[in-house]
Amino acid sequence: MTQTYRLVKEAKMIKTDEFSSVFNFRKRISTEHLALHYQPNQLQRPRLGLVVGKKTAKLAVSRNYMRRVLRELFRLQQHDIPQADIILRVQKKFDKADFQGIKQEFTGLMVKLNQRLVRPEIKHDQGQEVQ
Repeated sequence: MTQTYRLVKEAKMIKTDEFSSVFNFRKRISTEHLALHYQPNQLQRPRLGLVVGKKTAKLAVSRNYMRRVLRELFRLQQHDIPQADIILRVQKKFDKADFQGIKQEFTGLMVKLNQRLVRPEIKHDQGQEVQ
C-alpha cells in the first residue's frame, strides 16, 4: 500500500474534551515559537490540534497563516509521527520570513516526540535482556 499525504478528518482534533485531555496529561516540549503538548493514543494514527491565540497575533490573517503552515508540516510528516494526540500551540508570532526556522523547529519537535514515545519501550526491553 502506498502512503498518501492527505490529511484525513480522523487526523484532526476538534472537540474541547479532546484538547482538555491532552492538556491535562501535562507532557510538553517547547521551542522558541512552538509548544507541543502530547498524549499517546490507541488509534492507528497521530492526531493534530492547533492553538493560535489572539494574544499571539491580533489579525485573523496572521493566525490563519500560522495554522495553515503547521497543518501542512504535519500533513507531510504524519507517517513519521508516532500515534499520539498532538496539540501545537504558537507561543510567538511568525510569518513567511520565518518559514525555514519554523520548519526546523517542527522537525526537531517531532524528533523529540519520537524519542519520548518510542525510546521508553526500547530501554525497557534492553533492561530485560541484560538481566
